[in-house]
Amino acid sequence: MSPSTPPSNWLLRWAQAMRPGATALDLACGSGRHVKYLAGQGMRVTGVDIDAQATAGLETLAEIITADIESGPWPLGERQFDLVLVTNYLWRPLIPRIKAAVAPGGWLIYETFAQGQQSIGRPARPEFLLKTGELLDACAGLSIVAFEDGFEAMAVNPRFVQRVAAVRETPDGDFQRYTLDRTESSLA
Repeated sequence: MSPSTPPSNWLLRWAQAMRPGATALDLACGSGRHVKYLAGQGMRVTGVDIDAQATAGLETLAEIITADIESGPWPLGERQFDLVLVTNYLWRPLIPRIKAAVAPGGWLIYETFAQGQQSIGRPARPEFLLKTGELLDACAGLSIVAFEDGFEAMAVNPRFVQRVAAVRETPDGDFQRYTLDRTESSLA
């Protein structure tokens, strides 16, 4: 991974979601900055993207699936993952499938552009920008650990963004405590 494409800080904040040996899905993985990072954490990673050229070379690190997830069939069937990661991607019809791919006890870490972004750059089309609180609403049925909706002024590329970290609780109802500390990487 080159220094110019580090993993998302939102992903890094939730280190407790990345257990060696656990499964991870990086949806719309592009050239694989997160595939590489998650594999480096010892996770068994599946990356999905439409662009086979972008994902070329990632096959040594992860299962790579080339698929048009917007107009083609969902390529994962009923598979579930311990971590489902989506960054800088929004296709609203897939949100139910994305949520269903989170295994019991698993995490959904989702971060993408929000309304307001059109005032400073791309994407600017409404279909690619979350409405206020939309990502939070989309995660109904999951346990929300953290949610942010605002403007990132100090970023290398300032942007309007929404982020959620959510967990599908286990059916046994065992209470879990999720740490909000950025440096803590294990369950409290």
